[in-house]
Amino acid sequence: MSFHSAAAQLVTLAAEGEGHGGNHNSISPWVTGGGAFVILMLLLWITTRFNRDR
Repeated sequence: MSFHSAAAQLVTLAAEGEGHGGNHNSISPWVTGGGAFVILMLLLWITTRFNRDR
């Protein structure tokens, strides 16, 4: 399979799903971002607890 035919297939596949839309109304970007921030802060806190000697 050449690069050109693979690209053509991807363009065709993308055009087929165009009418459905990609956004999901129930997922809030603020909740997603806030949740990711809290998880990252928790991982940072755990990491610093294990590195007390440094």
